[in-house]
Amino acid sequence: MKKSNKKMMVVEKPSTTVGLDIGDRLSHYCMLNAEGEVMEEGRIRTEEGALRKQFEGEVRMRIAMECGTHSPWISRLLERFGHEVIVANARKLKAITTSESKNDRNDAEKLARFAHWDLRLLSPLRHRSVERQQDLTLIYARKTLVRARTMIINSARGLVKSAGGRLPNCSSKAFEKLVKPALPPALIECVSPMLEQITALNLQIARMDKQIEAFAGRYSEIPRLRTAHGVGPLVAATYVLTLDQPHAITNSRQVGAYLGLRPRQCQSGDHDPQRRITKTGNPYLRVLLVQSAHHVLGRFGPDSALRRWGLKLSATGGKRGKKRAIVAVARKLAVILHRMWRTGESFQPFPIAPIHTSLQPVAST
Repeated sequence: MKKSNKKMMVVEKPSTTVGLDIGDRLSHYCMLNAEGEVMEEGRIRTEEGALRKQFEGEVRMRIAMECGTHSPWISRLLERFGHEVIVANARKLKAITTSESKNDRNDAEKLARFAHWDLRLLSPLRHRSVERQQDLTLIYARKTLVRARTMIINSARGLVKSAGGRLPNCSSKAFEKLVKPALPPALIECVSPMLEQITALNLQIARMDKQIEAFAGRYSEIPRLRTAHGVGPLVAATYVLTLDQPHAITNSRQVGAYLGLRPRQCQSGDHDPQRRITKTGNPYLRVLLVQSAHHVLGRFGPDSALRRWGLKLSATGGKRGKKRAIVAVARKLAVILHRMWRTGESFQPFPIAPIHTSLQPVAST
């Protein structure tokens, strides 16, 4: 047998490892010593004062927690106290999320044991900076207002339709102006407040759109990503702020799987069925990429190699070919954007394939 030349990676175990199961009001913790034995358990309030009293001034610990609503500010707080903080990917912890004896106490102990023995079991991730988190919060606030506007518009149409009328088709921005004259007299008093709310939401959304467009001045990669067909300021900003760093994903082809745009796998022996996409990762960015794919393959989409590839795939896919082509284009667009981000290149509608030349040996005479 050949001896392996690979060096074994030695990871020094900390003297104290803590598993912190974060709750909305109360958080449970479990402390292990260097031998992996439980030395202390308890619960504290999910507040800065309680966390400061428990962990500030203590010897450096390794603290593991699941990602969630409170994990960004808690991880930053504990890091300021000098501790090693591990934020686990909750989607990867099936041993915790699908346990038959799941409770906060057991979850805290499992987090501590995983962090004590092998950090790779937690699939650790890092939270973005405070500034980037605030910018991403603006995008999600806009998404909430858009959803509220859509709900009000659909409700108004349903109310008028139930009375025997029908409102004209129009955009959200022109809804109040075009719809108000078409309201049945009996419903004007009921529907008018809804139209006023739509107008107010349009103003707020327009103000947020200007703020999102201003992100291009702070993130130099956004203008470059906007050169891609179907990618506007919202899609580019959401892409950059969600992925945070281009080198967080080593291979651009992995972005499709990272955003849940690859098919599920259930292969066993000769059995390898075709499954739907996984839909893991960030759902909002995935929706935006699908909307961009609709633009690329739509009537007004500019000509490009990506559009031609998608249309060809749509024509050969049968009844579900169009839907599959949309998802495939969205996945390929995500890969292209990541490649542009890493290389600093602008979008090329028809990229030139590299020419590989082989040197032929010259025979001597």
